[in-house]
Amino acid sequence: MAASSCANTFNQLSEIKYDALMKRTHLRPLPSARISPAHALAFAALMGVGGVSILACKTNELTAGLGAANIWLYAAIYTPLKQISVINTWVGALVGAIPPLMGWAAARGELDPQAGALAAVLYFWQLPHFLALAWMFKDDYALGKHRMLSIVDTTGRRTAASALRNCVYLLPVGLFSYAVGLTTLPFAVEAAAVTSYMGFYAFKFYSSPSTASARMLFRSSLLHLPILMTAMIIHRIPMKVGEEQPMNLPEWMPSWQGMMVLAESVLPIRIESSIASNSASEEKSISAKNANGSFEVDIAPFPFISVPHFPSMSCPSRAVCDKDDETDLNKT
Repeated sequence: MAASSCANTFNQLSEIKYDALMKRTHLRPLPSARISPAHALAFAALMGVGGVSILACKTNELTAGLGAANIWLYAAIYTPLKQISVINTWVGALVGAIPPLMGWAAARGELDPQAGALAAVLYFWQLPHFLALAWMFKDDYALGKHRMLSIVDTTGRRTAASALRNCVYLLPVGLFSYAVGLTTLPFAVEAAAVTSYMGFYAFKFYSSPSTASARMLFRSSLLHLPILMTAMIIHRIPMKVGEEQPMNLPEWMPSWQGMMVLAESVLPIRIESSIASNSASEEKSISAKNANGSFEVDIAPFPFISVPHFPSMSCPSRAVCDKDDETDLNKT
């Protein structure tokens, strides 16, 4: 909450003159001069430093890093983009998708595919929700000089199409949650049904763009998220700290080993892995060597997916590997 307060305060500090022009925002504390910018800046700094420090001390460095990164993404990237490009809406959706990752990282100490399912729900839900809102208040956003899709889209078809498209993207998230072992299979059905309900109003908005149809989509989105998250809680598969949840992935999906063999056959690099099997929380790294030298890249924790394991691909150097191959051939 402190990190969120910091980001929001920096946002409002940057937009005082724009908020003063808009009906929705002109009564905020800064444009209405109920507090001074200096006091707001001090509050933002206190919340930012305090919030990230608490996360680092009471949870872990990963959660604190995500919190600090989200403050930066919201205040330094999303906020100025609102006056520059319509892409700000999609960047803002990224900001909204990070808090579930923070919660998962705080509880588990790492990010894995289950965390990705939570983030996907928030990311794809935000777009129809906010695009409907942006169309309802497009005149107000124009007064505030914000570059929203609803402003450059005079007919509303592009705005509505984007909202509908992201409802479609949201449909398989329930199945993905089941596939990665986050929920049971009934959730996939319920999630698709609830999303179809919101998608119906997104289609109506697309068929006939208007303030009324946008408002119906907006209201359906307000119902969609709590219903979906409640169903996810009911159908969750309990997990213990440090426990790896078995996944329900289809047999045709390639393993990490197969993908890395394919990558090594295409790219001029040899990948080494030194992964200890006695500790699931031990640091993992990949060393990639090529003609220009060598470098090491930390991939712990790997964002959204578990760290790949390559048990049969360990090799100290190309020369040693080639020598071993020759020895094996001579033996045969």
